[in-house]
Amino acid sequence: MFAIVDEIVELALIVAFLFFALGVYLGWKHPPWAPFAEKRRFTILLTLVLIVVGIKVSEDVVNRESGPVDVAVLEFIHGKAPPALTGFFQTVTTSGSARVISPLVVIMVLALLVAKRRFEALLIGASVVSGALIIYALKAVVGRDRPSLWDAEWYWGSSFPSGHTLIVAALATSTVIAVRRIWPHAGDVAMLFAAVWVVSIGISRMVLGVHWPTDVLVAICIGMFLPLVISVALESWPT
Repeated sequence: MFAIVDEIVELALIVAFLFFALGVYLGWKHPPWAPFAEKRRFTILLTLVLIVVGIKVSEDVVNRESGPVDVAVLEFIHGKAPPALTGFFQTVTTSGSARVISPLVVIMVLALLVAKRRFEALLIGASVVSGALIIYALKAVVGRDRPSLWDAEWYWGSSFPSGHTLIVAALATSTVIAVRRIWPHAGDVAMLFAAVWVVSIGISRMVLGVHWPTDVLVAICIGMFLPLVISVALESWPT
């Protein structure tokens, strides 16, 4: 328990240092960027948190240090999830599958382009496409075995990261950013729905026994990171 608290404190200090150092660097070397960064403080801070946590957990996975925690958490979830809800979690997982996400993204991007919302269309399209590319790359490079603690449905590819979770996190986060730009008053509602969807997908992958908890955590970090960075890049891009 104390080791976990120590790691959390260490990660928090790293994020705080990076946030402070970035502010000093921009004010010193790139003063014109300072006002832009000041207006995007929350986005920058959240991005740094996602980077630091994602790297730390990924390092534990690659070094095979997350095994005991992964097994303990997965067994706890499996023991607490009522078998009667298996069908529900399978339906939740389906909502994050390629056969649902792909047409949904195409429809969203086309609708935004017709509405002349080019920024939002590019944001959502680029977030999902880049997320898909990262999934394929990491699965090929890491090659982590899927959990085998109990019988589970077979899925393509290695376990790390959770593709369903990463893609849904990328789509949900980019959609929230788009909604906040188009309908600011609906931003909080969109964020709530997005959070519920992402968390539900992640839990469903663990309940069904096809992903380790660290697969899901890193997937959320990457999936949220991509739209945040892409949105900042698009906003700073010369028009």
